[in-house]
Amino acid sequence: MVIEINKNIDNYKESVVLGLSARQLVYSVLSVVAGGGIVLLLYRHVGLTVSTYIAIPVVAPIAMTGFYSYHGMTFVEMMKLKMHFAFANRTYTYVSTEGEQALQKLRQEEMQGQQKKKNKDGSGRSREKNETGNGFDKADFIKARNKMFRMLAITVLFIIIFAAFAVWYKYR
Repeated sequence: MVIEINKNIDNYKESVVLGLSARQLVYSVLSVVAGGGIVLLLYRHVGLTVSTYIAIPVVAPIAMTGFYSYHGMTFVEMMKLKMHFAFANRTYTYVSTEGEQALQKLRQEEMQGQQKKKNKDGSGRSREKNETGNGFDKADFIKARNKMFRMLAITVLFIIIFAAFAVWYKYR
């Protein structure tokens, strides 16, 4: 009797059905149901090809959630991390502690830079300080977040308009 065991026990995954793990099986069933439902609802109105193209943006994230893994992270964890790095990451600056004169000179340069920036912006907004003393602007973060939500809404609206146009084109 021969029992095969992976050399790296950390990579072992128990298969439930057809070599798929339970997570992969659940998300593959969900993606097939979602994609099949969209295609079955739309193929009479827009044809099989167009209904398939409409279903792909819905099915792909569902399937990726079940199958994608990067450095031990799932698709959802990876996308959360990417969104954090894109919109919530603070910048850190290096401040030399080599001498009092160097620190004073650096502070003067920073003050001049901030005054120039205020004059250039014309807004005169004050920047908040975090616990390390680095300046960051919460308004910039809120603007970036709002821009992300606007782009998401525009993308969803574009998909809906595309589906409506396909239905209109089929029945004109």
